Amino acid sequence: MSDTELDLGTKPQQDEVIQELTRTISFNGKLEQYCHSQPPETNCQTPFGEDRMPTVRTATRRMFEVRTRRVTRSSKSKYFSAESSVVSLPRRGRSMASSSALRNNGNGATRSSLPNKLRDSIPHNLILLLVGLNPGIMTGVTGWAYAHPSNLYWKLLHSSAITTIRHPPSDTYRLPELYSVGNTNIVSRPTKNGSQLSRQEMDDGVPILEQKVREKKPEAVAIVGKSIWESIWRVRKGRAIPKEEFHYGWQDESENMGRINSRVGNQVEWNGARVFVTTTTSGLAAGMSPEEKQAIWNVLGNWVKERREQRKSVEEQL
Repeated sequence: MSDTELDLGTKPQQDEVIQELTRTISFNGKLEQYCHSQPPETNCQTPFGEDRMPTVRTATRRMFEVRTRRVTRSSKSKYFSAESSVVSLPRRGRSMASSSALRNNGNGATRSSLPNKLRDSIPHNLILLLVGLNPGIMTGVTGWAYAHPSNLYWKLLHSSAITTIRHPPSDTYRLPELYSVGNTNIVSRPTKNGSQLSRQEMDDGVPILEQKVREKKPEAVAIVGKSIWESIWRVRKGRAIPKEEFHYGWQDESENMGRINSRVGNQVEWNGARVFVTTTTSGLAAGMSPEEKQAIWNVLGNWVKERREQRKSVEEQL
């Protein structure tokens, strides 16, 4: 997707994007404490006015407007000016009220209709299908998987040899062709972080995921995060997974996803995709060291690399 294809949606949607960009360029919101509370004694004019210094949010808004000047939009658009094609962004007072209104849905999860350009990339017969939690705000806006720069997804794909180079998020839809690796999520609704999803939303995504696997038949499914596997387990067994029963890595064959039983007798038509539970790639997760995460991803990467070589060998013999 090019810069001219971004769709920022409604005012609340724009405000969520602004907040995320502010957090990204301001060291998780902590840069503000290093700014002058009063303007320094100087005769220099700032681009934001001679009598005040910009806040991080103001600077983000100005940067965002400059970067969107080249966006081409119809004069009929509600939030774009026909003369300058600049996004008409909501001001701070309205944004705070909008954000508060969006957060209350009865279970603590945000139900705002944020833009979601991300599509599944699941052709038939993949070697590996990676299953994430849900799109973040930047992923929803760009349509690229794990688009936030703090996410370790693309780094771990490369360091584990699942990919031969470190791809940018814009290569999301090239992975099936290049490596026989696809991507989907258990929940399609974008949020700022996973804590804004309800348990019910995650559980509702399990049968949908099973059906995707059943239809596309990948060799293996990698569950990218413990919480996703906990939802799958809860839906299948009707109870939470005990700590002593959880482990990363390959799961028992009985846990295969998408198994198809024959309509005649007790035959199994397709035994399903093997399941590998790996660590979350979120930069916010600090429960494991980078070395521990890498070790788990290496096991998966070695298997993917081996299967890719085996497939290539068979194709060369045909």
